[in-house]
Amino acid sequence: MSGFYQKRRKRPELNLVPLIDVLVMLIFFAFVTMQFKSAATLNITLPKVETAGKNEFKGMVTISIDNKGVVSFNGKNIMDEQLIGLLEQVHNVDKDIPVLIKADETTQLKKLAFVMDACRKTGLNKFSLQSR
Repeated sequence: MSGFYQKRRKRPELNLVPLIDVLVMLIFFAFVTMQFKSAATLNITLPKVETAGKNEFKGMVTISIDNKGVVSFNGKNIMDEQLIGLLEQVHNVDKDIPVLIKADETTQLKKLAFVMDACRKTGLNKFSLQSR
């Protein structure tokens, strides 16, 4: 019976140093590839919408309404009367161009309805509201 002896198995070890190295590299990679967006130049506070999806806008037309009701078209302040003419020019180029409407959360509903109605009148029915 002296020939029968049990070998004690070596307890498995988990080497944590390589795992920590990989984790540090992933964090470093995330910071290097992260895109920091600058704050909007217009003084607009977007309303918060709980049910909204991601706001990924890839179109060419952006209409902004600030808290005082001033409308801007692709970053340039315009009068309300100019909006329909500009939207008709966009419709003549491509009727399927999406329009992004950025309205301040304190904007009057009347002004927002005017902009949405202008989009519909000119045939640009692919418009969306941006939220945060």
